[in-house]
Amino acid sequence: MTTRHELTAADILPWAEYAKDRAEHRRRLTAIKRSRRVEVGPFVTFYFESFDTMWLQVQEMLHIEKGGEAQLADELAAYNPLIPKGKELVATFMIEIDDALRRARVLAGLGGIEQTAFIEVGGARVAGKAEEDQERTSEEGKASSVQFVHFPFADAQIAAFKEPNARVILGFTHPNYSHMAVLSEATRAALAEDFA
Repeated sequence: MTTRHELTAADILPWAEYAKDRAEHRRRLTAIKRSRRVEVGPFVTFYFESFDTMWLQVQEMLHIEKGGEAQLADELAAYNPLIPKGKELVATFMIEIDDALRRARVLAGLGGIEQTAFIEVGGARVAGKAEEDQERTSEEGKASSVQFVHFPFADAQIAAFKEPNARVILGFTHPNYSHMAVLSEATRAALAEDFA
């Protein structure tokens, strides 16, 4: 696991070199991602991002789209903001509902959910802040099924989070989705490494 805070062009493997070992890179990252995934309620899954997860994302985008140098700057600009900067956790959360009609109905009632995510540790609540690159709730109040959220921690909250076996709760205060989940110790320990 790498604790760097920004991807640069120098970190990115050339297309052919990445392609040669793509399966191995994906296997390695799958193991890392396993302890960075948290289900909250029936429809939402959080994927906590890191330098490593964003490295794979950029490599995969370049591999699939084959845009080379011209594409690289855009990918770095898109994914660098999702790498934790040392005093925060950053997550992508997805609202996953297979049935299209049910998905449309549920998303219509979850407008603003990105503003209600929180992490609670040591008696303190860390409010999530939605990524501001674009609006993810429509004017009609429909939530996007993919959301990006930052959790900025104070020093005392970081110290509490790093305590082995600390009880960490991840959840929402949204009136239509007030679900919560307690992080496993493996997840808490993995995410604690994101703090500088």
